[in-house]
Amino acid sequence: MAVISISNQKGGVGKTTTAVNLSAGLARHGKKILLVDLDPQCSATQSVYRRLAEDERGVNEAMLEETPLSEIIINTSVENFDLAPAGESLANADLNLASLMGRERYLENTLSHPDLKVYDHILIDTGPYLGLLTINAFVASDYLIVPVSCEYLPLLGLKFLMETVGKVKAKIQPNLTILGYLLTMYDKREKITFEVENTLVEKYGDLLFDTRIRINTKHRRAPSAQETIFEHERSASGKGTQDYTALTEEVLARLGEGHEHGQQDG
Repeated sequence: MAVISISNQKGGVGKTTTAVNLSAGLARHGKKILLVDLDPQCSATQSVYRRLAEDERGVNEAMLEETPLSEIIINTSVENFDLAPAGESLANADLNLASLMGRERYLENTLSHPDLKVYDHILIDTGPYLGLLTINAFVASDYLIVPVSCEYLPLLGLKFLMETVGKVKAKIQPNLTILGYLLTMYDKREKITFEVENTLVEKYGDLLFDTRIRINTKHRRAPSAQETIFEHERSASGKGTQDYTALTEEVLARLGEGHEHGQQDG
């Protein structure tokens, strides 16, 4: 089982869109997937489920109370794709973790529970900042996928992200590996798109996924219907469906699982 964090401390680069639709894409390939919402904005939870009520337990409660995550996991509308939802209490997680012993390993301990061995892979949607929750995600992960939108500022922010990843590798989780950098909001009509693309190709080479996630208004509409892009477009020819199908196949290939299962219909 690989644990994969989707991370970039810059907001608005397509982290949640990628976390949700890659999870769905992997599930469509027959993988049993758990998506853990570790973003205090709870975007993944609201994208495929609904907003949690104040008295509902989520990831924050399971992690801090050190209780099985299976107690809060819900099924999504996509077969093989489950969600560990987050509520507004996650916004206080950094403060609550700060005084605890082993504070960087709470999520790792939570994900090591035997109940979760039913999953082929666990994906983690992280928040747009580099606090204790994000550090917990890195420590718990085997791999990182870094979405980068075709804009100038997200490119600048990669330096700080990589510095943090380097510290985590050096001090806590030496096996943490970049699975790939993913270009999002790709628009051939914009000059900045090619400037960012060329910079990433030059700097990261083969670590840059071949797939480009093209700009697509349906990525903004799908969450309001609590649907993945596959459900929302309902067509194999949809741009989002094509892009996330291609990314799914690339991710499986990089994990050494490229042709293990055929894609499901639907």
